[in-house]
Amino acid sequence: MLHFDSLRLSYSKDLTKLTNAVPVASFTTLYPANILCTTMATLEQTKETFRRADAVCFDVDSTVIREEGIDELAKFCGVGDAVREMTCNAMGGSVTFKKALTDRLSIIKCSREQVNKLITDHPPQLTPGIKELVDRLHERNVKVFLISGGFRCIVEHVASQLSIPHDNVYANRLKFYFNGEFAGFDETQPTAESGGKGRVISMLKEKYGFEKVVMIGDGATDLEACPPASAFIGFGGNVVRPQVKERSLWYVTSFGELLKELEMI
Repeated sequence: MLHFDSLRLSYSKDLTKLTNAVPVASFTTLYPANILCTTMATLEQTKETFRRADAVCFDVDSTVIREEGIDELAKFCGVGDAVREMTCNAMGGSVTFKKALTDRLSIIKCSREQVNKLITDHPPQLTPGIKELVDRLHERNVKVFLISGGFRCIVEHVASQLSIPHDNVYANRLKFYFNGEFAGFDETQPTAESGGKGRVISMLKEKYGFEKVVMIGDGATDLEACPPASAFIGFGGNVVRPQVKERSLWYVTSFGELLKELEMI
């Protein structure tokens, strides 16, 4: 018998009621989703959307934090080299995210004890400027969410550092047997699939009535979340992924650039 880790699932039955909440739905049959945000808007419109956003959603690995959590876990478990290249392929979009996650975890096979020790001995390092940016967004009453293809146990630790409620965290859940051995991951969560971040954003728009939602991240799974996100901002402060940079209307390499934009209001 197996069970999930003790961290509770923050998103509710609302995920079963996802709708196609895409602001430009009439164009979806003509343009691929991840092209709409770059071709149907201008740079200034994207910046204006960010300045007026109701909610901002951040990717976590290589965006909010400096490292890729799964790579750090693999390194900690002694299989870092075997997993690192697979992560690059997943972030670049050359394989489906679910396959990449399944393949990597089948190599890592971490125990619950190893995961807990990683968080204790090697806590994730925040990217410079992210705390100041999140604080500023909170001051403006902008809702902040963390949407990650990484693991909830790690992402919740990051959320606590940034004063983001755990209910605003959407991430994958590892599964363990009662003896603590690895038993897989919860494949039913939207963040386990390519396109999952977009489905979470659709749910958030439906649940809270957000009109302007911005997605910020470094990877292909972040880019493809727009739409339903109103705008996408590519982030290259930790790693530059060429495919994402080329297809981002607004691409930044520091959170200071976003803080500066908020000061223009």
